[in-house]
Amino acid sequence: MTRATVIPIILILSFSQNEALFPTSLASGRPDVVDALGLRNVLWITKHESRVILFWNNNLTKEETEKYTVKYILSYKFFNSTHERKERLKEKKKRIHLEFHSGFNAKVKTQLFSKETEDVIKESGWTEFIYKAPPVYIQNLSCIIYNISFFNCTWNIKAEAPKDIQIIFSYRHVGKDFECQQYIKTTRKKNIGCHMKGIHFQPSRKINLNITIRDLRNNSKRLSYYKAFTPQTIEKLNPPLNISVSLENRSIKIHWKPPPTIGSASKKCFFYQVKITDRKIVNVTAEKYEYPFHQPGKKCVAQVRVKKEVCVRNKVWSEWSESVLIYDEKTPDIILFCLTLFCLLIFLGGLLICACRRYGCLEVITMPVPRPSDNIKAWLAADETCHQKQMSMQMETHSEVTMGIPEESGEENIQQRCLKESGLEGVWIRRSLD
Repeated sequence: MTRATVIPIILILSFSQNEALFPTSLASGRPDVVDALGLRNVLWITKHESRVILFWNNNLTKEETEKYTVKYILSYKFFNSTHERKERLKEKKKRIHLEFHSGFNAKVKTQLFSKETEDVIKESGWTEFIYKAPPVYIQNLSCIIYNISFFNCTWNIKAEAPKDIQIIFSYRHVGKDFECQQYIKTTRKKNIGCHMKGIHFQPSRKINLNITIRDLRNNSKRLSYYKAFTPQTIEKLNPPLNISVSLENRSIKIHWKPPPTIGSASKKCFFYQVKITDRKIVNVTAEKYEYPFHQPGKKCVAQVRVKKEVCVRNKVWSEWSESVLIYDEKTPDIILFCLTLFCLLIFLGGLLICACRRYGCLEVITMPVPRPSDNIKAWLAADETCHQKQMSMQMETHSEVTMGIPEESGEENIQQRCLKESGLEGVWIRRSLD
């Protein structure tokens, strides 16, 4: 049975000049209503195993409760926390789950509203309350569900914890209690985690953890801490399945399938991220992703991960999927090919120049052509002149054929005459002798 401890506490707030009142101007333009009646609040708590119930009351009369709408402003903050929670309530109680907090500061204020205009007529000052819970010796509790049926929880033991303690882990789910199957221990045999497998979870039913601190010197002395999770909020999914990549019209198309899950498998529940080499991570809600690919010859790698975002708030991402290569072999990188060919030609040209310098090939190629001598120039000019005269004299000797003059002797006489005129007769004689 659940034990309950009632702790009555009466805190009367006297309204002096130092108390902060919050008068509100009415929409009707009437002057501010001052708390002339001096509203007072009384607070007490009822402590259960996993929570504290905070109650309060006021000194309003029956006529005031019937005439006005009564609401309460509750503000509370856990020890060692900077976050202050504020709520406006109609009931005169609030359940506060301690979890692994060692206490809290709370304060309550009463407000009276007009039923016609809903304007604030009157409000009290704050009534404060401090609750100190038993000390908490563990911190950084983290639980995760993975591979559908595996359940892991880990925690750290605070430095101020007594040395002779041991931590016992159990949880309650769907009306059944489960003990830890395998503890994770430190070198000093202290339990700092629990590993369980083969667990069946109902996603809509909470997991209620019970972590008990047991004093090894006094087995009857124990402290218990409680925390509840919804299974889907701590589930770490496996990476997406069946990832495929296709290239169409210079665009990349990536398709995948969602992994199995303990909760809803509706497509709208999953939220994905796609990571491609040299590109920013992209958020995707569908089971595919497409983007233009401007360098088909460049090799890229694509990966996908997933978590639940829409149906349930889950902050745990899956691991990245295996890398999928993106590369179009039919379209080589022309720039890389040209660059390689250019470097090769420069290298071969350098080798050729070095070889020519070594074996003197450049001297032969660059040797100047010798100029002809003056005798050769004169002979060529005379030969051209004699040729012209020979042609003209052939026409004259054609008519003298009937007189018996041999044609060959005529040609020889013409040549001798030309050479004689040019001063090269001796050259012609030597040429004939040869």
